[in-house]
Amino acid sequence: MKRHQQSMLQGPLFWNIVTYTIPIILTSLLQLLFNAADLVVVGRFCGSVSVAAVGATGAITNLVVNLFIGLSIGAGVCMAHAMGSRDETAMHRTVHTALPLALVSGGVLTVVGVAFSETFLIWMGTPEDVLPLSALYMRIYFCGMTFNMVYNFCAAILRAAGDTQSPLIFLAIAGVINVALNVLFVMVFHMNVAGVALATAISQGVSAALVVIALMRRTDCCRLQLKKLRFYRAQLGKMISKGLPAGIQGSMFSISNVVIQSSINSFGDIFMSGNAAASTIEGFAYVCMNAFHQTALNFVGQNVGAGQYKRVSRTAGICLGCVTVVGIVVGGAVYGFAPQLLSIYITDSAEAIGYGVQRMAYVALPYFLLGLQDVTTGLLRGMGVSLSPMLISVLGICGLRICWVYTIFQIPQFHTADGLFVSYPISWGVTFVAQFVLYVMVYRKQAAAYRKESTEEQNWN
Repeated sequence: MKRHQQSMLQGPLFWNIVTYTIPIILTSLLQLLFNAADLVVVGRFCGSVSVAAVGATGAITNLVVNLFIGLSIGAGVCMAHAMGSRDETAMHRTVHTALPLALVSGGVLTVVGVAFSETFLIWMGTPEDVLPLSALYMRIYFCGMTFNMVYNFCAAILRAAGDTQSPLIFLAIAGVINVALNVLFVMVFHMNVAGVALATAISQGVSAALVVIALMRRTDCCRLQLKKLRFYRAQLGKMISKGLPAGIQGSMFSISNVVIQSSINSFGDIFMSGNAAASTIEGFAYVCMNAFHQTALNFVGQNVGAGQYKRVSRTAGICLGCVTVVGIVVGGAVYGFAPQLLSIYITDSAEAIGYGVQRMAYVALPYFLLGLQDVTTGLLRGMGVSLSPMLISVLGICGLRICWVYTIFQIPQFHTADGLFVSYPISWGVTFVAQFVLYVMVYRKQAAAYRKESTEEQNWN
């Protein structure tokens, strides 16, 4: 067992899952600090309009980026299956296909983001007083997107191989750099939102370089050799077939959020500021739950590759139970301290803080429902099923929210913030139930097929 590498195929599952997940949670929290540091710095030194400018970019940025982030999930699934089946050739080819795919993905995102940032924001109805700053932030942010993709693809490979500590260490280093540069660019050079965007891009470059070096220094079949980079057809096809539906699902979530963001924009910049700050705080609670999605995907992926379906079932139960507890505790804590947390980001508008608290009542408190939905999706992806959960999520979350905005929300008595935010927990609950039913069906089918195949092999021998 390599240093930092967690066993997924043997040993006590609960303890292995917990020790594997904690570094992912810490890594995700640090990743969120990139954007949180942006908002804190601009909120304290530039005002609520700058906070609204940065916050207004989140939904559209996620819409474009999530499509390619899904491909990194596909790379992780490929590596988990290869590790579980001990296919050294597949491991080697997965690593050397993932990095070129990350570079291409980052290049495409940079071109699209720089060229169409302002157009996207106009489509969303971003107010004129916020638009110039938002467009500037987005353009600079997308210039660093290749670094973002390289880090996410390579980190997915490391996690699938059982190493969750190295990505945490690398992101901690980048996080310190990001905060320091935020203060330097905004306080000393007075660059406003351009400074925080530039700081984020530079720090992402640092994390990308570190994670590539880590792969190059490995001594097993996951070792990266730059001269051997190429697209291996089988691995590329599997990454796309498993990852593209995940990317489309993430993008469709973002489409629904873009629709909701457009509705939020109609309430004015003070409401936008409170919503942006609340959304950022909720993000810290979300990543604590989403870490179990990544754990479920990789543990299930390796055990499916090894044919250990009893461990698959136990993994599902542990991850669903853990995410429920974490979601209730963290979501409740976030709501309980909402005014104090929001005041970190907003210092010049009590009204904006009030709007943020109002949002958290509908999002943070029932957040565990989203965690359950995410873990179930991870279980299915780990079992190699990606298209069906995508379709369920698109209909259950995205479709329901969009229909809600254009029907119920348009009724005068429901055309309020409450009428808008209540669509979140409803869509999460409906989608989780459908995803869980699908998981039970897929598990039973795959486990029965594996038992039949094993019996036939034994009879043949």
